[in-house]
Amino acid sequence: MLKYYVIVVLSVFAASCAQMLLKKGASIQYDSYWRQYVNLWVISGYVIMGIALIANIFAMSRGVQVKEISSIESLSYSFVPCLSWLCFKERVTLKKVVAIIIIMVGIFIFFI
Repeated sequence: MLKYYVIVVLSVFAASCAQMLLKKGASIQYDSYWRQYVNLWVISGYVIMGIALIANIFAMSRGVQVKEISSIESLSYSFVPCLSWLCFKERVTLKKVVAIIIIMVGIFIFFI
């Protein structure tokens, strides 16, 4: 059963990575309106989001409850700032770090 929870965590991480791809695609200026929204970065981001969705459905079909998946998905609030700092050098303030810690404590409390 633990492996299905790992799948959910990995799907949340994959969805967070997909958001980085979408941001990268959105930050590039193209000369065509369609090219702005249909490019390799955006398509890759949506494909990875789709894979993460399928992974969540698979985990739910194996017994992971929706309320647990919803709690685990809040990990994206920690993955996204870390990835945006690594990929785009966005600032992570002390306020954000404290909020991430509170989220992690909440997830921990939910699962004990």
